[in-house]
Amino acid sequence: MQTPTSGMAGSWARWTTVSVLALALAAALPPTRVLAQDAAVQTSVPTLSLRDALARAAGTDPALAATTARARAAEAAVRQADVRPNPTLGLQVENLPTLGGGDILGRTETTLSYEQRIERGGDRPARVSLARSQGTLVAATAQVRRLDRLEQVQRAWAEAVAAEAEVAIARERLDLAEQFQTEVQRRVDMARDPLFAGARAEAELAQAQIDFDQAEIATRVAKISLAKFWEGAADFSLGETAFEDTSAARVAVDGIAQADLDIFLAQRDIARAQVAVEQARRTQDATVSVGVRHFWEGQDLGLVVGGSIPLGRYDQNAGAIDRARAEGLAAEGDLSAARIERDREIARLQVQLSARASEARRIGEETLPQAERAVRLVREGFNRGGFTYNDVILAQTALLQARDRRVEVLKQFHIDRARLDRLTGAHGDLILAPETTR
Repeated sequence: MQTPTSGMAGSWARWTTVSVLALALAAALPPTRVLAQDAAVQTSVPTLSLRDALARAAGTDPALAATTARARAAEAAVRQADVRPNPTLGLQVENLPTLGGGDILGRTETTLSYEQRIERGGDRPARVSLARSQGTLVAATAQVRRLDRLEQVQRAWAEAVAAEAEVAIARERLDLAEQFQTEVQRRVDMARDPLFAGARAEAELAQAQIDFDQAEIATRVAKISLAKFWEGAADFSLGETAFEDTSAARVAVDGIAQADLDIFLAQRDIARAQVAVEQARRTQDATVSVGVRHFWEGQDLGLVVGGSIPLGRYDQNAGAIDRARAEGLAAEGDLSAARIERDREIARLQVQLSARASEARRIGEETLPQAERAVRLVREGFNRGGFTYNDVILAQTALLQARDRRVEVLKQFHIDRARLDRLTGAHGDLILAPETTR
């Protein structure tokens, strides 16, 4: 891609920008590619769609390993919650003689016992239910985190595609400045305009060159930032068609992303399971034991059976039960509030998308044609001596401001769309399940 330039100021700006671009490219591209690339921009590069960018980022999520580990930890917690209490093997020796008391084994009694605590009140099922609910929360949290990451990717894509559009505007500004500088210089050479007019046109051209070079740098940086989501190279184009596409404003949404609701549902289920655990703890566990007693005197054996159960006189776990119930009510309230808040934000974003799409369309169909016609008429009149230098600058500025405004509106449209897609979980199908990464 060649850019029109002229003048000493334009040459200096180009030299400075080429150096900056070289540093940016060296940081993002493999060394062999940097050495092979000459000053001219390479020919056609592949076009990266939004869907492709999201798929690449989803497939190379650096947190997938941690997500898989947390899922396995949750499964292990469920297995552990289903384990019964361990039995106890005891040994007691009674009637030991005192020092100097005679035969050591004569009157000694030895008891070997086996004790088992019996859980009453449904402790084990309640623990398992709690562990499963906690595992559901872990999975929902991971899903939400991955949806948040896809929103970041989509916003980065919107920034990059808007930067490409800003380069086109900067190129048009540079073309206009160069053409106008040529015209002014011709008039100065013919003594039809003073020398300061040529100097001012030269300054405008230099500034346009700087703006164009900075826009190219911003585009390159935006692409590098986007490619970093999958640790790839920024050797792609985003395409003007994708930036102009506002069809998302006419698409009906499917409602709130289920992953966002799953977090609150899991918190509610955890609270309910915790109530069951605390209620089970209110029922005292019993301990039974069976053993064999050996009487050394006479070598007799006897069977010993026993048991114990705590008396629930003071501690009936009422406070813990009330706390778990209150946490359940809080989780229900959070779920209702989240539904209302997200429904409100989705409705607001839908209205904003429609408004921005309408504004971009009207600027393209109504404002820009008139601004382009004004520039053409003023420049023709300027060549005939009917308009001043300031008239031309004002007309060109109005045209470029209209283009800038349209790019700004479309950029915000895509950023709002990224947020709407996040709230509705539009790209949830791209998220890999933890099991697929093993």
